[in-house]
Amino acid sequence: MIERYTLPEMGAIWTEQNRYQKWLEVELAVCEAWSKLGKIPPQALQQIKKKAGFSIKRIEEIEKIVKHDMIAFLTSLSEHVGKDSRYIHLGLTSYDIVDTALSLVIKESFNKIIKDIKSLKKVLKSKALFYKKSVVVGRTHGVHAEPITFGIKLLVWHEEVERHLRRIQNALEVISFGRISGAVGTYVHIDPRVELYALKKLGLKPVKVSTQVLQRDRHAEALFVLALLCSSLDKFAVEIRHLQKTEVLEVEEPFTKGQKGSSAMPHKKNPVRAERISGLARVTRANLQVAMENIPLWHERDISHSSTERIILPDSFILTDFILFETIDILENWKVHPERMIKNINLTRGLIFSQMVLLALLKKNISRDYAYQLVQKNSLKAWKEDLDFKNLIQSDQEIIKLLSQDEINKCFSLESYLEKIDYIFDKVFSDEN
Repeated sequence: MIERYTLPEMGAIWTEQNRYQKWLEVELAVCEAWSKLGKIPPQALQQIKKKAGFSIKRIEEIEKIVKHDMIAFLTSLSEHVGKDSRYIHLGLTSYDIVDTALSLVIKESFNKIIKDIKSLKKVLKSKALFYKKSVVVGRTHGVHAEPITFGIKLLVWHEEVERHLRRIQNALEVISFGRISGAVGTYVHIDPRVELYALKKLGLKPVKVSTQVLQRDRHAEALFVLALLCSSLDKFAVEIRHLQKTEVLEVEEPFTKGQKGSSAMPHKKNPVRAERISGLARVTRANLQVAMENIPLWHERDISHSSTERIILPDSFILTDFILFETIDILENWKVHPERMIKNINLTRGLIFSQMVLLALLKKNISRDYAYQLVQKNSLKAWKEDLDFKNLIQSDQEIIKLLSQDEINKCFSLESYLEKIDYIFDKVFSDEN
Protein backbone atom coordinates (compact mmCIF):
# COMPACT_ATOMS: atom_id res chain seq x y z
CA MET A 1 0.00 0.00 0.00
CA ILE A 2 1.20 3.51 -0.85
CA GLU A 3 0.83 5.35 2.43
CA ARG A 4 1.57 8.85 1.22
CA TYR A 5 0.60 10.88 -1.82
CA THR A 6 3.77 10.49 -3.86
CA LEU A 7 2.45 11.08 -7.36
CA PRO A 8 4.26 14.16 -8.72
CA GLU A 9 2.57 14.41 -12.12
CA MET A 10 -0.24 16.83 -11.28
CA GLY A 11 1.95 19.11 -9.21
CA ALA A 12 4.53 19.20 -12.01
CA ILE A 13 1.86 20.21 -14.51
CA TRP A 14 1.15 23.37 -12.52
CA THR A 15 4.75 24.47 -11.90
CA GLU A 16 6.13 27.72 -13.28
CA GLN A 17 8.54 25.63 -15.34
CA ASN A 18 5.69 23.92 -17.18
CA ARG A 19 3.72 27.16 -17.54
CA TYR A 20 6.61 28.94 -19.24
CA GLN A 21 7.37 25.83 -21.28
CA LYS A 22 3.83 25.91 -22.63
CA TRP A 23 4.21 29.61 -23.41
CA LEU A 24 7.35 28.75 -25.34
CA GLU A 25 5.59 25.98 -27.25
CA VAL A 26 2.87 28.41 -28.35
CA GLU A 27 5.39 31.06 -29.38
CA LEU A 28 7.35 28.53 -31.43
CA ALA A 29 4.20 27.20 -33.10
CA VAL A 30 3.30 30.76 -34.11
CA CYS A 31 6.81 31.37 -35.44
CA GLU A 32 6.58 28.20 -37.49
CA ALA A 33 3.23 29.34 -38.89
CA TRP A 34 4.64 32.74 -39.85
CA SER A 35 7.57 31.00 -41.53
CA LYS A 36 5.17 28.90 -43.60
CA LEU A 37 3.61 32.18 -44.78
CA GLY A 38 7.01 33.66 -45.63
CA LYS A 39 7.14 36.23 -42.80
CA ILE A 40 10.06 34.57 -40.99
CA PRO A 41 13.10 33.41 -42.99
CA PRO A 42 13.75 29.65 -42.68
CA GLN A 43 17.23 30.21 -41.28
CA ALA A 44 15.83 32.58 -38.63
CA LEU A 45 13.22 30.00 -37.64
CA GLN A 46 15.96 27.40 -37.39
CA GLN A 47 17.98 29.62 -35.06
CA ILE A 48 14.91 30.46 -32.95
CA LYS A 49 14.12 26.77 -32.44
CA LYS A 50 17.74 25.95 -31.72
CA LYS A 51 18.33 28.71 -29.16
CA ALA A 52 14.87 29.14 -27.63
CA GLY A 53 14.89 28.93 -23.84
CA PHE A 54 14.22 30.84 -20.67
CA SER A 55 15.44 31.26 -17.12
CA ILE A 56 12.85 31.42 -14.36
CA LYS A 57 15.31 33.29 -12.15
CA ARG A 58 15.92 35.82 -14.91
CA ILE A 59 12.18 36.18 -15.57
CA GLU A 60 11.63 36.95 -11.89
CA GLU A 61 14.39 39.57 -11.94
CA ILE A 62 12.93 41.30 -14.99
CA GLU A 63 9.34 41.10 -13.71
CA LYS A 64 10.31 42.99 -10.55
CA ILE A 65 11.13 45.92 -12.82
CA VAL A 66 8.58 45.71 -15.64
CA LYS A 67 5.69 44.35 -13.53
CA HIS A 68 4.53 42.23 -16.49
CA ASP A 69 5.15 38.48 -16.62
CA MET A 70 4.80 38.08 -20.40
CA ILE A 71 7.24 40.91 -21.12
CA ALA A 72 9.65 39.41 -18.59
CA PHE A 73 9.32 36.01 -20.28
CA LEU A 74 9.83 37.47 -23.75
CA THR A 75 12.88 39.40 -22.55
CA SER A 76 14.45 36.24 -21.15
CA LEU A 77 13.57 34.38 -24.34
CA SER A 78 15.12 37.14 -26.45
CA GLU A 79 18.32 36.96 -24.42
CA HIS A 80 18.59 33.30 -25.35
CA VAL A 81 17.72 33.71 -29.02
CA GLY A 82 19.57 36.90 -29.89
CA LYS A 83 18.92 39.01 -33.01
CA ASP A 84 16.35 36.64 -34.51
CA SER A 85 14.12 37.26 -31.48
CA ARG A 86 12.63 40.18 -33.43
CA TYR A 87 10.46 37.60 -35.19
CA ILE A 88 9.01 36.26 -31.93
CA HIS A 89 5.53 37.39 -30.77
CA LEU A 90 4.71 39.02 -34.12
CA GLY A 91 1.22 40.54 -34.07
CA LEU A 92 0.35 38.87 -30.79
CA THR A 93 -1.04 40.04 -27.49
CA SER A 94 -0.10 38.41 -24.22
CA TYR A 95 -3.26 36.36 -23.92
CA ASP A 96 -2.83 34.81 -27.35
CA ILE A 97 -0.05 32.98 -25.56
CA VAL A 98 -1.33 32.84 -21.98
CA ASP A 99 -4.84 31.51 -22.65
CA THR A 100 -3.76 29.10 -25.36
CA ALA A 101 -1.03 27.75 -23.07
CA LEU A 102 -3.48 27.57 -20.18
CA SER A 103 -5.74 25.36 -22.29
CA LEU A 104 -2.78 23.06 -22.84
CA VAL A 105 -2.10 22.88 -19.10
CA ILE A 106 -5.76 22.19 -18.23
CA LYS A 107 -5.94 19.60 -21.00
CA GLU A 108 -2.87 17.88 -19.56
CA SER A 109 -4.42 18.00 -16.09
CA PHE A 110 -7.74 16.56 -17.24
CA ASN A 111 -5.95 13.66 -18.90
CA LYS A 112 -4.35 12.86 -15.52
CA ILE A 113 -7.74 13.10 -13.77
CA ILE A 114 -9.33 10.82 -16.38
CA LYS A 115 -6.59 8.26 -15.76
CA ASP A 116 -7.30 8.47 -12.01
CA ILE A 117 -11.05 8.07 -12.50
CA LYS A 118 -10.58 4.98 -14.64
CA SER A 119 -8.46 3.49 -11.85
CA LEU A 120 -11.19 4.31 -9.32
CA LYS A 121 -13.84 2.71 -11.53
CA LYS A 122 -11.75 -0.43 -11.79
CA VAL A 123 -11.41 -0.68 -8.01
CA LEU A 124 -15.12 -0.04 -7.46
CA LYS A 125 -16.10 -2.69 -9.98
CA SER A 126 -13.81 -5.24 -8.35
CA LYS A 127 -15.09 -4.48 -4.85
CA ALA A 128 -18.74 -4.37 -5.95
CA LEU A 129 -18.45 -7.82 -7.52
CA PHE A 130 -16.63 -9.18 -4.47
CA TYR A 131 -19.36 -7.98 -2.09
CA LYS A 132 -22.19 -8.59 -4.54
CA LYS A 133 -24.10 -10.89 -2.17
CA SER A 134 -22.82 -9.53 1.17
CA VAL A 135 -26.05 -8.53 2.87
CA VAL A 136 -26.13 -5.25 4.77
CA VAL A 137 -28.95 -3.17 6.13
CA GLY A 138 -30.07 -0.27 3.97
CA ARG A 139 -30.57 3.00 5.78
CA THR A 140 -32.91 5.84 4.89
CA HIS A 141 -32.91 9.00 7.01
CA GLY A 142 -30.14 7.25 8.97
CA VAL A 143 -32.69 4.65 10.14
CA HIS A 144 -32.70 0.96 9.26
CA ALA A 145 -34.87 0.37 6.20
CA GLU A 146 -34.56 -2.97 4.34
CA PRO A 147 -31.60 -5.23 3.56
CA ILE A 148 -29.51 -4.54 0.47
CA THR A 149 -25.99 -5.78 -0.28
CA PHE A 150 -22.70 -4.02 0.23
CA GLY A 151 -22.00 -4.67 -3.43
CA ILE A 152 -25.05 -2.63 -4.40
CA LYS A 153 -23.72 0.31 -2.38
CA LEU A 154 -20.47 0.16 -4.32
CA LEU A 155 -22.28 -0.37 -7.62
CA VAL A 156 -24.10 2.92 -7.05
CA TRP A 157 -20.73 4.60 -6.51
CA HIS A 158 -19.35 2.97 -9.67
CA GLU A 159 -22.16 4.39 -11.79
CA GLU A 160 -21.78 7.82 -10.20
CA VAL A 161 -18.07 7.81 -11.06
CA GLU A 162 -18.91 6.75 -14.62
CA ARG A 163 -21.11 9.85 -14.98
CA HIS A 164 -18.25 12.01 -13.72
CA LEU A 165 -15.94 10.45 -16.29
CA ARG A 166 -18.31 11.44 -19.09
CA ARG A 167 -18.67 14.98 -17.70
CA ILE A 168 -14.92 15.43 -17.45
CA GLN A 169 -14.38 14.10 -20.96
CA ASN A 170 -16.89 16.68 -22.16
CA ALA A 171 -15.21 19.46 -20.16
CA LEU A 172 -11.90 18.40 -21.70
CA GLU A 173 -13.44 18.91 -25.12
CA VAL A 174 -14.75 22.34 -24.10
CA ILE A 175 -11.35 23.54 -22.86
CA SER A 176 -9.34 22.10 -25.78
CA PHE A 177 -9.52 25.41 -27.64
CA GLY A 178 -7.12 28.28 -28.11
CA ARG A 179 -7.10 31.74 -29.64
CA ILE A 180 -4.38 33.57 -31.58
CA SER A 181 -6.29 36.56 -32.92
CA GLY A 182 -4.69 39.68 -31.47
CA ALA A 183 -5.47 42.33 -28.88
CA VAL A 184 -9.26 42.21 -29.13
CA GLY A 185 -9.76 39.12 -31.28
CA THR A 186 -10.04 40.80 -34.69
CA TYR A 187 -6.88 39.49 -36.40
CA VAL A 188 -5.83 43.04 -37.30
CA HIS A 189 -2.13 42.26 -36.96
CA ILE A 190 -2.16 38.51 -37.51
CA ASP A 191 -3.13 36.25 -40.37
CA PRO A 192 -5.94 33.83 -39.35
CA ARG A 193 -3.92 31.09 -41.03
CA VAL A 194 -1.32 31.49 -38.28
CA GLU A 195 -3.95 30.58 -35.69
CA LEU A 196 -5.14 27.58 -37.68
CA TYR A 197 -1.64 26.21 -38.19
CA ALA A 198 -0.32 26.87 -34.69
CA LEU A 199 -3.34 25.49 -32.85
CA LYS A 200 -3.43 22.36 -34.98
CA LYS A 201 0.23 21.77 -34.18
CA LEU A 202 -0.54 22.23 -30.46
CA GLY A 203 -3.50 19.85 -30.53
CA LEU A 204 -6.11 22.55 -29.94
CA LYS A 205 -8.99 23.92 -31.97
CA PRO A 206 -9.61 27.62 -32.70
CA VAL A 207 -12.64 29.28 -31.15
CA LYS A 208 -15.05 30.75 -33.67
CA VAL A 209 -14.85 34.16 -32.02
CA SER A 210 -13.19 35.62 -28.92
CA THR A 211 -12.25 38.86 -27.27
CA GLN A 212 -8.74 39.29 -25.88
CA VAL A 213 -9.34 36.14 -23.83
CA LEU A 214 -11.06 32.81 -24.03
CA GLN A 215 -14.42 33.29 -22.36
CA ARG A 216 -14.33 32.11 -18.77
CA ASP A 217 -17.41 29.91 -18.89
CA ARG A 218 -15.03 27.28 -20.26
CA HIS A 219 -12.80 27.47 -17.20
CA ALA A 220 -15.79 27.60 -14.86
CA GLU A 221 -17.06 24.39 -16.43
CA ALA A 222 -13.68 22.79 -15.79
CA LEU A 223 -13.88 23.65 -12.10
CA PHE A 224 -17.55 22.68 -11.99
CA VAL A 225 -16.85 19.10 -13.04
CA LEU A 226 -13.98 18.89 -10.54
CA ALA A 227 -16.17 20.21 -7.72
CA LEU A 228 -18.94 17.82 -8.70
CA LEU A 229 -16.55 14.87 -8.74
CA CYS A 230 -15.09 15.85 -5.37
CA SER A 231 -18.60 16.17 -3.94
CA SER A 232 -19.27 12.55 -4.84
CA LEU A 233 -15.95 11.48 -3.35
CA ASP A 234 -16.99 13.47 -0.27
CA LYS A 235 -20.26 11.50 -0.26
CA PHE A 236 -18.34 8.21 -0.36
CA ALA A 237 -16.10 9.44 2.46
CA VAL A 238 -19.10 10.44 4.58
CA GLU A 239 -20.53 6.94 4.14
CA ILE A 240 -17.22 5.41 5.23
CA ARG A 241 -17.10 7.74 8.23
CA HIS A 242 -20.58 6.64 9.27
CA LEU A 243 -19.83 2.96 8.72
CA GLN A 244 -16.73 3.27 10.92
CA LYS A 245 -18.69 4.56 13.91
CA THR A 246 -18.25 2.33 16.94
CA GLU A 247 -21.97 1.56 16.99
CA VAL A 248 -21.90 0.52 13.30
CA LEU A 249 -18.32 -0.68 12.52
CA GLU A 250 -19.11 -2.32 9.20
CA VAL A 251 -16.12 -0.72 7.46
CA GLU A 252 -12.80 0.75 8.62
CA GLU A 253 -10.41 2.82 6.56
CA PRO A 254 -6.80 1.50 6.54
CA PHE A 255 -4.92 1.76 9.82
CA THR A 256 -1.25 1.22 9.07
CA LYS A 257 1.50 -0.25 11.23
CA GLY A 258 2.70 2.29 13.77
CA GLN A 259 -0.23 4.65 13.17
CA LYS A 260 -1.76 6.33 16.21
CA GLY A 261 -5.29 7.68 16.41
CA SER A 262 -5.18 9.96 19.43
CA SER A 263 -2.58 11.61 21.62
CA ALA A 264 -4.79 10.90 24.66
CA MET A 265 -6.70 7.68 23.89
CA PRO A 266 -4.58 4.77 22.66
CA HIS A 267 -7.62 2.75 21.58
CA LYS A 268 -8.69 5.24 18.90
CA LYS A 269 -8.80 4.39 15.19
CA ASN A 270 -10.35 7.40 13.51
CA PRO A 271 -11.49 7.82 9.87
CA VAL A 272 -9.07 10.72 9.44
CA ARG A 273 -8.43 10.19 5.74
CA ALA A 274 -12.13 10.13 4.91
CA GLU A 275 -12.54 13.27 7.00
CA ARG A 276 -9.67 14.88 5.09
CA ILE A 277 -11.45 14.10 1.82
CA SER A 278 -14.60 15.78 3.10
CA GLY A 279 -12.66 18.86 4.17
CA LEU A 280 -10.71 19.27 0.93
CA ALA A 281 -13.81 18.73 -1.20
CA ARG A 282 -15.19 21.90 0.39
CA VAL A 283 -12.23 23.84 -1.02
CA THR A 284 -12.95 22.66 -4.57
CA ARG A 285 -16.58 23.75 -4.19
CA ALA A 286 -15.47 27.14 -2.87
CA ASN A 287 -13.06 27.54 -5.80
CA LEU A 288 -15.95 26.95 -8.19
CA GLN A 289 -17.69 30.03 -6.81
CA VAL A 290 -14.62 32.11 -7.70
CA ALA A 291 -14.56 30.62 -11.21
CA MET A 292 -18.18 31.64 -11.65
CA GLU A 293 -17.31 35.18 -10.58
CA ASN A 294 -14.58 35.23 -13.24
CA ILE A 295 -17.09 34.93 -16.08
CA PRO A 296 -18.39 38.55 -16.07
CA LEU A 297 -15.28 40.46 -17.17
CA TRP A 298 -15.40 44.08 -18.33
CA HIS A 299 -15.86 44.56 -22.07
CA GLU A 300 -13.24 42.68 -24.11
CA ARG A 301 -11.21 41.79 -21.04
CA ASP A 302 -10.07 42.88 -17.62
CA ILE A 303 -7.48 41.26 -15.39
CA SER A 304 -9.65 40.43 -12.37
CA HIS A 305 -9.75 36.73 -13.27
CA SER A 306 -5.98 36.34 -13.65
CA SER A 307 -4.88 36.52 -10.03
CA THR A 308 -7.59 34.17 -8.82
CA GLU A 309 -6.90 31.58 -11.51
CA ARG A 310 -3.31 31.30 -10.33
CA ILE A 311 -4.78 29.91 -7.12
CA ILE A 312 -8.04 28.16 -7.96
CA LEU A 313 -6.91 26.25 -11.04
CA PRO A 314 -3.78 24.54 -9.68
CA ASP A 315 -5.36 24.09 -6.25
CA SER A 316 -8.52 22.47 -7.64
CA PHE A 317 -6.70 20.10 -9.98
CA ILE A 318 -4.08 19.11 -7.41
CA LEU A 319 -6.71 18.64 -4.70
CA THR A 320 -8.91 16.56 -6.99
CA ASP A 321 -5.95 14.40 -7.94
CA PHE A 322 -5.07 13.93 -4.26
CA ILE A 323 -8.66 13.17 -3.24
CA LEU A 324 -8.91 10.56 -5.99
CA PHE A 325 -5.63 9.02 -4.81
CA GLU A 326 -6.86 8.87 -1.21
CA THR A 327 -10.20 7.37 -2.22
CA ILE A 328 -8.59 4.65 -4.34
CA ASP A 329 -6.12 3.77 -1.59
CA ILE A 330 -8.84 3.61 1.07
CA LEU A 331 -11.02 1.34 -1.08
CA GLU A 332 -8.13 -0.95 -1.96
CA ASN A 333 -7.01 -1.38 1.64
CA TRP A 334 -10.03 -0.87 3.89
CA LYS A 335 -11.33 -3.49 6.32
CA VAL A 336 -14.87 -4.67 5.61
CA HIS A 337 -16.72 -6.63 8.31
CA PRO A 338 -19.55 -8.75 6.80
CA GLU A 339 -20.14 -10.42 10.17
CA ARG A 340 -20.85 -7.02 11.72
CA MET A 341 -23.22 -6.27 8.86
CA ILE A 342 -25.26 -9.33 9.77
CA LYS A 343 -25.17 -8.37 13.44
CA ASN A 344 -26.52 -4.92 12.55
CA ILE A 345 -29.23 -6.45 10.38
CA ASN A 346 -30.44 -8.27 13.48
CA LEU A 347 -30.16 -5.16 15.65
CA THR A 348 -33.85 -4.25 15.33
CA ARG A 349 -34.89 -7.85 15.99
CA GLY A 350 -36.69 -8.34 12.70
CA LEU A 351 -38.31 -4.95 12.22
CA ILE A 352 -36.66 -4.49 8.83
CA PHE A 353 -38.91 -7.28 7.47
CA SER A 354 -42.10 -5.30 8.15
CA GLN A 355 -42.81 -4.63 4.47
CA MET A 356 -42.50 -8.33 3.68
CA VAL A 357 -45.19 -9.07 6.27
CA LEU A 358 -47.35 -6.24 4.95
CA LEU A 359 -47.17 -7.50 1.36
CA ALA A 360 -47.90 -11.08 2.47
CA LEU A 361 -51.04 -9.88 4.25
CA LEU A 362 -52.18 -7.88 1.22
CA LYS A 363 -52.34 -11.13 -0.76
CA LYS A 364 -55.10 -12.27 1.61
CA ASN A 365 -57.78 -9.95 0.23
CA ILE A 366 -57.76 -7.50 3.12
CA SER A 367 -57.52 -3.73 2.82
CA ARG A 368 -54.12 -2.08 2.80
CA ASP A 369 -55.08 0.10 5.74
CA TYR A 370 -56.07 -2.91 7.86
CA ALA A 371 -52.90 -4.80 6.92
CA TYR A 372 -50.78 -1.75 7.69
CA GLN A 373 -52.42 -1.38 11.11
CA LEU A 374 -51.72 -5.01 11.96
CA VAL A 375 -48.04 -4.73 11.06
CA GLN A 376 -47.47 -1.27 12.54
CA LYS A 377 -49.08 -2.26 15.85
CA ASN A 378 -46.58 -5.08 16.29
CA SER A 379 -43.69 -3.00 14.92
CA LEU A 380 -44.21 -0.22 17.42
CA LYS A 381 -44.57 -2.70 20.28
CA ALA A 382 -41.34 -4.47 19.27
CA TRP A 383 -39.55 -1.12 19.06
CA LYS A 384 -40.88 0.26 22.32
CA GLU A 385 -40.47 -2.89 24.43
CA ASP A 386 -37.38 -4.30 22.66
CA LEU A 387 -39.17 -7.48 21.65
CA ASP A 388 -38.61 -9.85 18.76
CA PHE A 389 -40.79 -8.75 15.86
CA LYS A 390 -41.19 -12.22 14.39
CA ASN A 391 -42.36 -13.63 17.73
CA LEU A 392 -44.96 -10.89 17.97
CA ILE A 393 -46.21 -11.63 14.44
CA GLN A 394 -46.43 -15.35 15.26
CA SER A 395 -48.39 -14.54 18.42
CA ASP A 396 -50.84 -12.13 16.81
CA GLN A 397 -54.15 -14.00 16.52
CA GLU A 398 -55.43 -11.79 13.72
CA ILE A 399 -52.28 -12.34 11.65
CA ILE A 400 -51.95 -16.11 12.15
CA LYS A 401 -55.51 -16.48 10.88
CA LEU A 402 -54.24 -15.08 7.60
CA LEU A 403 -50.63 -16.30 7.33
CA SER A 404 -49.24 -19.82 7.76
CA GLN A 405 -45.99 -20.48 9.60
CA ASP A 406 -44.21 -21.13 6.28
CA GLU A 407 -45.46 -17.80 4.93
CA ILE A 408 -44.23 -16.01 8.05
CA ASN A 409 -40.84 -17.73 7.86
CA LYS A 410 -40.47 -16.64 4.24
CA CYS A 411 -41.17 -13.03 5.26
CA PHE A 412 -38.16 -13.12 7.57
CA SER A 413 -35.72 -14.70 5.10
CA LEU A 414 -32.83 -12.71 3.60
CA GLU A 415 -32.93 -14.78 0.42
CA SER A 416 -35.73 -12.70 -1.06
CA TYR A 417 -33.50 -9.63 -0.96
CA LEU A 418 -30.90 -11.32 -3.15
CA GLU A 419 -33.24 -12.37 -5.95
CA LYS A 420 -32.76 -9.29 -8.17
CA ILE A 421 -29.12 -8.55 -7.36
CA ASP A 422 -27.81 -10.32 -10.47
CA TYR A 423 -30.32 -8.39 -12.59
CA ILE A 424 -29.04 -5.07 -11.22
CA PHE A 425 -25.39 -5.98 -11.79
CA ASP A 426 -26.18 -7.17 -15.31
CA LYS A 427 -27.83 -3.82 -16.07
CA VAL A 428 -24.71 -1.96 -15.01
CA PHE A 429 -22.08 -4.14 -16.65
CA SER A 430 -23.98 -5.39 -19.72
CA ASP A 431 -22.43 -2.72 -21.96
CA GLU A 432 -18.94 -3.84 -20.96
CA ASN A 433 -19.46 -7.43 -22.10
